[in-house]
Amino acid sequence: MSLRLRRTRCAARTGREGTLLAALLMLFLAPALHAQTWKEGENYFRIEPAQHTNVAPGKIEVTEAFSYACPFCAQFNPLVQQLKHSLPSNAELDYLPASFNPSEDWPMFQRAACTAQALGILDKTHEAIFDAVWKTGELAVADPQTHQLRNPLPTIEDAARVYNRLTGVPVAKFVDTAKSFTVETKMRVDDGLMRAYQVDSTPTLIVNGKFRITVQSAGGMKEMVEVARWLVTQEAHQGH
Repeated sequence: MSLRLRRTRCAARTGREGTLLAALLMLFLAPALHAQTWKEGENYFRIEPAQHTNVAPGKIEVTEAFSYACPFCAQFNPLVQQLKHSLPSNAELDYLPASFNPSEDWPMFQRAACTAQALGILDKTHEAIFDAVWKTGELAVADPQTHQLRNPLPTIEDAARVYNRLTGVPVAKFVDTAKSFTVETKMRVDDGLMRAYQVDSTPTLIVNGKFRITVQSAGGMKEMVEVARWLVTQEAHQGH
């Protein structure tokens, strides 16, 4: 074999190895490169002052501000569940029910969610309540044909019957809990958090009481999840 031929084959091998190496580098660096495009004040916003979290020391809190009566929250929920199950062990996701749209029954759904939290049944019923509003129509706020708001809108008693079907919690117990001091206090606290977080639309994600992410700021629902994951990583690296 001539020296020229050996050099040619060596160059070809080196070229293939270089291409493979470059491809591998891009594969591993792509998330980091993409992550660098998330900008504070553009893709997410700092909350001033930062709010205390409700998770154990050393944990990072990811909060979704939502309403069961919000169609965009229903659309976003599958992505939220993916986010929940993909969070590292040092992070937890929780829910903050909104009430700032009374014309579409949001206060009632906030009360129902706070009641479910008080009874320890929110996680097992969360997706099913979205279905009751947007699929089965048991708790629909609008007529599916005319898209006009229902009159009357669903009541806490209507919600209690759905929760009873889902969990067996007696309707009377659910309604009594919904009207308890504990739930009334929780609703006031949640409304205060909404103001402190400066949440004016749903769905919104809050990371560790410090950062707010909206659909508009992130550039889409999938991007909201990506920004949240990235911020969780940043918080972990900085030790909160």
